Amino acid sequence: MNLTNLTIDDLKRGWHQTATALSCNYCDASWEPTTAIEMIEQHLTIVHGGNQSSLIHLDSRYNTLTAKQQNLLTAFATGIKDADLAKQFQLAAATIRHQKFTFREKAKQAKLYLAIYQSVFESGQTSNDLIALPEQPGIVDDRFAITEDEVAQTLKQYFDFDHEPLQLKRWPKKQKTIVMILTRIIDEIPLNQPLSEAELNAYLRPIYFDYTTLRRYLIDYGFLKRTVDGRQYWRTTTQED
Repeated sequence: MNLTNLTIDDLKRGWHQTATALSCNYCDASWEPTTAIEMIEQHLTIVHGGNQSSLIHLDSRYNTLTAKQQNLLTAFATGIKDADLAKQFQLAAATIRHQKFTFREKAKQAKLYLAIYQSVFESGQTSNDLIALPEQPGIVDDRFAITEDEVAQTLKQYFDFDHEPLQLKRWPKKQKTIVMILTRIIDEIPLNQPLSEAELNAYLRPIYFDYTTLRRYLIDYGFLKRTVDGRQYWRTTTQED
């Protein structure tokens, strides 16, 4: 699932609209724009166990719910009474009520954060600002003078954002374009997590068949660093990180 291109409404219903079709958020299934919503919901139920359950248990680094929280949310969705739920989980009823309160508070925090983020980054006032890049080991020239608008347009040409996982369509010729696609590829690598070469390759291999080239350029342009013996790699940070 590509969260970058999905709205909150898309996530809540389990499908999204592209230029030519209605597409499932979880697989490659797609339908004609005139397809009845009931048919799409049937697909979500039969193939994915329902959108709500799939969303709660989504295997994504952005899903920070613990297994216990996922189970509680699944139970809350059934409408079960607090007292019965407390017995089922062998918890005090007060604990269940407190957990509901915690979920509501987190939702309020998320709402405020989203409003702040959108007011800062989606107001149209910063679209021509230069993006933050890692510190470069060589000479910094116009390859690194890249705006948000340039990145957005370039990424559309080189990635299929309807495809999961992320895949690079072709390797660009211009160095500035390479830098721009690397800014997206590096997002697939976890921060603050040392990786062996095999672990790093596991992240890069699905993106592009020549993953060794990806690895080399990520290092050359400062997005990744490695130990002298090449046994361990880690993602560098920018001011935005």
